Amino acid sequence: MKVVFGCDHGGIVLKPEIISHLEKKGIEVIDVGAYDDSSSDYPVFGELAARAVQRGEADFGIVVCGTGIGISITANKVPGIRCALVHDTFSAHATREHNDANMLAMGARVIGAGLALDIIDIFLGTGFSGEERHQRRIDGITRVENEQ
Repeated sequence: MKVVFGCDHGGIVLKPEIISHLEKKGIEVIDVGAYDDSSSDYPVFGELAARAVQRGEADFGIVVCGTGIGISITANKVPGIRCALVHDTFSAHATREHNDANMLAMGARVIGAGLALDIIDIFLGTGFSGEERHQRRIDGITRVENEQ
């Protein structure tokens, strides 16, 4: 499995823990920045990560900013991306099982490292159910996306 990781200065505090955690599990990580805590703009890193998933360079994306909101909005502007903003384990499971989300966003100012790592494990460890009702809803999302 290959995961792309992106964050702005607000998410930099979780970056080393997340990347280390993934690498210890044998997951290859593509790091698209940020690389330090100097002020940066989340749209840059949200788009870089989302484009890597869109192009098939990574199986999943994980993006982090202060709240997770701005970076998830940005990622979701990229066609084919379903980025879920998640701050609890139930939502991490549900968004993979029901929405087939291919990106995960979190807020470093909202949750701590322990919960973030649990969310990541659940997100990456849960498959899409493939149930007709969920596929129908994903198809509806894709229809809206394609009508732009």
